[in-house]
Amino acid sequence: MAVKIRLRRVGAKKAPIYRIVVADSRSPRDGRYIEILGQYNPLTEPTTIVLNHDRILYWLNTGAIPTDVVKKMLVNDGLWESFSGEKPAPKAKKVEVKEAPVVEEAAPAVEEIVEAVEEAPAVEEVAEVAEVVEEATEETPAE
Repeated sequence: MAVKIRLRRVGAKKAPIYRIVVADSRSPRDGRYIEILGQYNPLTEPTTIVLNHDRILYWLNTGAIPTDVVKKMLVNDGLWESFSGEKPAPKAKKVEVKEAPVVEEAAPAVEEIVEAVEEAPAVEEVAEVAEVVEEATEETPAE
């Protein structure tokens, strides 16, 4: 007899609550079961998972096979690691983005551009500011 640890749906229409049960793999989803091991409520915020750790470890050691969903629950709870000795896969690390350092050679050109913009508040002087910007960019080496 193949025994599985799986979910059994209970609750009202459009308001599911699942029991984590040990059942024969041949029985239907909501059919006969051997023992209730916990409960899962996906509608609460955050989701509620109640597990009977001792009985789950007993059934895993007996040879019961958890379904994929139940295995994820056991991994998230840390119970699967204590049973199998497997460490969970490391999650992707967040990469920190750092600002590029200001090139010392470009600093005088930036100062010239800022001075030209501050000195040219009128619309007519925009052409002069553009010339200063072009000269400053030609002088700085391209990276």
